[in-house]
Amino acid sequence: MAAAIELQTRPGSSSSSASSSNTATSHEGILFQQPNGDDGKLTDPEELEIRDLVSDSEDDALIEKEEDEEEVDEPPVVPAPLPKSSFRSALLWMSINTFATIGIVFTNKAIFSDPSLKLAQLSFAAFHFFITYLTLFVLSRPSLAFFVPRRAGFRDMLPLSIAMSLNVILPNLSLAFSSVTFYQVARILLTPTVAAMNFVLYRAKLPRGAIISLIPACVGVGMVSYYDSLPTKDQNIKTTSSLGVIFAFLGILASSLYTVWIASYHRKLQMSSMQLLFNQAPLSAFMLLYVIPFVDTFPTWTKVPLNRWLMILMSGGFASLINISQFFIIAQTGPVSSTVVGHVKTCTIVTLGWITSGRGAKDMSVLGVVVAIGGIIAYSIVMLQEKKKQAARG
Repeated sequence: MAAAIELQTRPGSSSSSASSSNTATSHEGILFQQPNGDDGKLTDPEELEIRDLVSDSEDDALIEKEEDEEEVDEPPVVPAPLPKSSFRSALLWMSINTFATIGIVFTNKAIFSDPSLKLAQLSFAAFHFFITYLTLFVLSRPSLAFFVPRRAGFRDMLPLSIAMSLNVILPNLSLAFSSVTFYQVARILLTPTVAAMNFVLYRAKLPRGAIISLIPACVGVGMVSYYDSLPTKDQNIKTTSSLGVIFAFLGILASSLYTVWIASYHRKLQMSSMQLLFNQAPLSAFMLLYVIPFVDTFPTWTKVPLNRWLMILMSGGFASLINISQFFIIAQTGPVSSTVVGHVKTCTIVTLGWITSGRGAKDMSVLGVVVAIGGIIAYSIVMLQEKKKQAARG
């Protein structure tokens, strides 16, 4: 998530911090069967979000239609393919989202490599929350009208805002003490963790094939965790410290809880992701202001190099691009496209992270990377096929 708060369309793409950044999100395609809702059909966060985005306009249209037209039996209309302009627009925004997600991970890694900024994580998160709020404020203005802002009570939003803060801070701490490769591969665990939480909380079940495909994904992450954290005599090889591993797994738990709560808050408050985020971001930033003086270790600001300040501004810019592009991706693409984009981002970040880590092709952790990514791609394929079967059954 690397500090950009992504709309929670799929667990792994997360908010924040693109920490999936990022995610998620990077581990796309979490679907689950909810026996007590929607007639037991498979649902996913993207479907919930699309319903949120279009529900108001659809309701208005249905009311007008009922008033002006009599009921007429008509044959089903086959949806027309997207016009070329829409396809190009969707491709453009997917490219922007991919570029911004990759950019924010490596930019934040460069920022955290500076010892004077590594332990100012809460200040950095508060900065990103402010950027997120500012971006959504602009998008909600009548001249743009991407969404209509709605207010929620302080007590309603407090638990979600705390989870949102942990969802950003813990993955960023993982990135600060880990290699980029391990950081990104570890985020794959979001998928099985969210699935487990949904089962415990809501008895939501996954198909057997999906569960089987998650086993190699978990094994692969374990292999990378072990081999990437082994000490090495070569100073040019970037490794992951024990703190990095601990923060990574704590971040997985925080991000998974945030993902599950987001879905429940959609239903509870009847808000879209943008409306929820518009309420969460300023509250999270405000809460962190009370904690920052006691937790963060501040650098001597005058001694921070100019290029670091530029990187911080770039990180904020990438965060804005992620939030803006995510809106268009939700509106213009389907689950297959979103899943492919998520895997492209994961593979690209892992590959670039490996190239910059100084490790060779014979390093054992590369096997773990292949197994983990192969498992999560197999999971996505199984879930998309299951979704098609559910749609065919009506």
